[in-house]
Amino acid sequence: MLESHARILVVEDNEDNMTLIAYLLRAHGFFPELAYSGADGIALALEHRPQLILLDILMPEMDGYEVATRVRGYPELAETRIVAVTASAMVGDRERIVAAGFDGYIQKPIDPERFIGEVQRFLPAERARETAGPRPRPSSATTAPRTAS
Repeated sequence: MLESHARILVVEDNEDNMTLIAYLLRAHGFFPELAYSGADGIALALEHRPQLILLDILMPEMDGYEVATRVRGYPELAETRIVAVTASAMVGDRERIVAAGFDGYIQKPIDPERFIGEVQRFLPAERARETAGPRPRPSSATTAPRTAS
């Protein structure tokens, strides 16, 4: 059965960032898989075969560059798009990110107003069209805070 929304895997070791990213994705109708380490991210990618992986760069034990390299080594994940989510995207980093196998990056701190639009740029076209679009804005009392790592 075809899912109504793209399968998105989020690999992020920072609890606050994970909470914000998952909140924003869910608020827009996505059902993300969540991994708090690179090793868990690779295992979930192999199990669920996401269309998109949102991957933190700076993680202990296995950084995002190593995760991306390993994911790219699996033929069954060849079509998976990988996007770095990083606070360290400076001059020259874009080239390094792309050379490491990423399709692009989203800069931290996450901007809740722009995040879903940035994510949708990286979704395969047919999946991006299937999303329901913006949901009603949550009240400020339930809006997750902006964080960086």
